[in-house]
Amino acid sequence: MTHHATPPSLALLACRVLENEIALHSAGATHLRVVRYFEVGLHDQPDGLRATLQKELDELDARADIDAIALAYGLCGCGTAGLRAGRHPVVIPRAHDCVTLFMGSKETYAAHQRANPAAYYYTPGWNRERRVPGPDQEEHQRQELAKRFDDPEDVEFLMEAQREQWAQHDTAVWLDLGTDDAPAEADYARRCAAWLGWRFEQAPCDPALLRALLWGEWDAARFQIIQPGRCFAHSPDERILKEA
Repeated sequence: MTHHATPPSLALLACRVLENEIALHSAGATHLRVVRYFEVGLHDQPDGLRATLQKELDELDARADIDAIALAYGLCGCGTAGLRAGRHPVVIPRAHDCVTLFMGSKETYAAHQRANPAAYYYTPGWNRERRVPGPDQEEHQRQELAKRFDDPEDVEFLMEAQREQWAQHDTAVWLDLGTDDAPAEADYARRCAAWLGWRFEQAPCDPALLRALLWGEWDAARFQIIQPGRCFAHSPDERILKEA
């Protein structure tokens, strides 16, 4: 593992879903020169996520006061595959999505998924966005569909499709990294589970991976670094990401 007595000067590009966790676990991190957060909705459009992050990477070429750029993302539906490093090396956790950052490793997440194939993961940030299965998300979805479709039957048909998706799950798994909002948001996840008729359980979490990302401790087992001029690519094995 690469330990820095003094962490490298960093720009951090992060999903807003991790905002409170990053604030907590980067307390005192004077080496973070730039911190920028991006809308959670970009997850729905991998090409949009890639374009947004690439624009930021390109703009950061002008900065002479940073050593590297860290991405608080995972593969995220291949939204980060294809990103190209400009002037600075870029680092990303080996993760399919942010659940890995809560659980502390891709191995822990994979083992949990194998043992709980019908789990749906809730976190404070996803709750805040009301983008988790539950009554608020259903109502939001209904309103959005009603704007797009005049016929109530069309809306109901699409709502039923969403309910069928949710029916593939039977457990709400709560994840948090010790943020102040965690107790209230855990209650929200518990209420969603009750409304859905799901079990509720709390999974053990570990901030080690997120902290290592924020503090520049980037070993090859847990992180993919690309050098200037190179790209991230999806690796269809346990590495998840590779350099191209």
